[in-house]
Amino acid sequence: MAGARMNILMAVVLLGACLIPQLVSSLDPNYYDETCPGVEDIVRSVVAQQINETFDTVPKTMHFYFQDCFLDGCDASILCRTPISNPAVATVVKAKEAVDSVAGCQNKVSCADIFTMAVRDVINLAGGPYYQVELGRFDSLNLTSLNYTSPALTMNLDELTDMFAERNLTQVDMIALFGSHTVGHAHCGTFSNRLYNFSGSSSVDPTLNPDYAKQLQAECPVNVDPSVEASLDPVTPQTFDNVYYQNLIKGMGLLSVDELLFTDNRSMPVVVDFAQNSQDFYNAFVNAMIKMGRIGVKSSEEGNIRNVCNVFN
Repeated sequence: MAGARMNILMAVVLLGACLIPQLVSSLDPNYYDETCPGVEDIVRSVVAQQINETFDTVPKTMHFYFQDCFLDGCDASILCRTPISNPAVATVVKAKEAVDSVAGCQNKVSCADIFTMAVRDVINLAGGPYYQVELGRFDSLNLTSLNYTSPALTMNLDELTDMFAERNLTQVDMIALFGSHTVGHAHCGTFSNRLYNFSGSSSVDPTLNPDYAKQLQAECPVNVDPSVEASLDPVTPQTFDNVYYQNLIKGMGLLSVDELLFTDNRSMPVVVDFAQNSQDFYNAFVNAMIKMGRIGVKSSEEGNIRNVCNVFN
């Protein structure tokens, strides 16, 4: 659940201390039953095709959706500031084209809703849970947040919890959304400080599993090419599962903010529960995704339905 292609949840953005308004009452799982009844099947078909072309569609779609919701609300605004070469953008754009090609559906379904359906589908098609999505969002008219800052990878638990609380997400929601790190990659530069010259007393972060640290040093030697990446989950990197949490218990969290969830006694019990009970994780993740999908929803007065998802009307 950006910058140097951190294909990770921590690319979500800070908006300051203000909550983004939520428009929950307008959302309805059956929103398109009359206007475009087959829309979810259409979107899922396109998503499956995109995953078949590149698995990167899965983590990219998830993490750019997180960024979108945390930036200006779930309004597909991020699609208009991201190149079409990005698999997440390509997936939503192609799904919109497929939906609009169906008689009766043209200009009826928003890109924000297609994005929401697509992220559910990439999760499920990668092995994760299937869940009913709430629909009825409108697309942003423009970019209101032109500048944003990615949270520091060294944020402590209080800072992270506060950031999510600003968006009506609990600490359990936050820990569950971090489970999106079960797929995807991060550039070596985002965690190399844990491998070399970590502190005056230890060159390697002592919370790292020693064998895992050696593996990472082999993948990311000093002065490595900036484009080189490592899997966020080295065990099942292309499966949406709870192995991410099992990795944390073993000291195999790639990023310092990952391992923090286990080393902080306040969040540790949730990590252990998710590691031991995949259904607990899935239930919490689905709940958090639905709540996140309500952030900053635009009404028909505040937005529109774009003709092309990565171009404002």
